[in-house]
Amino acid sequence: MTVTDISGLAGIAHRYDSFFLDQYGVLHNGKVLYPSVVETLTKLKAAGRQIVLLSNSGQSGAFNARRLAAIGVPETLYDLFITSGDTALALAQEKRFAAAPGTHCFIIDSGSGHPGFCDALGLLPEADPARAELLLIAGSRGGTMTEADYAAILAPLAERAVNAVCTNPDKHMLTAGGTAFGAGRIAEIYQDLGGKVLWIGKPYPAMYDYAARRADVRPDRVLCVGDSIEHDIAGARNFGADSALVRTGILDTITDGERAGLYERYGVRPDFVLPGLIW
Repeated sequence: MTVTDISGLAGIAHRYDSFFLDQYGVLHNGKVLYPSVVETLTKLKAAGRQIVLLSNSGQSGAFNARRLAAIGVPETLYDLFITSGDTALALAQEKRFAAAPGTHCFIIDSGSGHPGFCDALGLLPEADPARAELLLIAGSRGGTMTEADYAAILAPLAERAVNAVCTNPDKHMLTAGGTAFGAGRIAEIYQDLGGKVLWIGKPYPAMYDYAARRADVRPDRVLCVGDSIEHDIAGARNFGADSALVRTGILDTITDGERAGLYERYGVRPDFVLPGLIW
């Protein structure tokens, strides 16, 4: 398929009813907004387009909305904020995976905690891996911990065949100090140790299906915008939606040749490439 370079969304916005926008790498770099984000969101809303923020985050959409508002994007500029954490909670409530009340859950996160997830399901947060009956991989402290640190923590859980749920499949994440390994990489380490992982989030179908139900939109009327070929672009293709890759975020320093190599590696190409979230 042909990849079309565009300077912004103004020329193609009329083709879609809904825009599924990634958060990290599209709206901001982990600490500040990218230029033109507020302007672009404002113009999409003025054009009558639905805006759904679709983020691989173990935290809820409500939690992320508060954090996003603090750096300059009010909730009035979008319609829905849906995370992989929201999707995991919905699937658990639908009994799509085992998370019975009273289950002792060992949580790996970015340090912000996930009491909402545990409270909603009646899970018991467990600080001792030896007592854990479920492993939740929702975030990463890749900026301060090493992969070896995580392997040491995870090995006893894998030996006991404790099932894991990964609610943030991102292998890389943006931090204030640059790019670090994400929760998805930690889940891969757990698999390498012999552990079983249920993956929830982009690029896996359940998150897109959940978002489409919440947004009441068909895939062919959606444009998915993201900075990850592995997650955003592949997920959009599996969902049946068009996609646009931004040159900000985790791939902001790569060359056109390196980007083409990633298309081959993941077997997918975006419909559009643009410099950032620009109108």
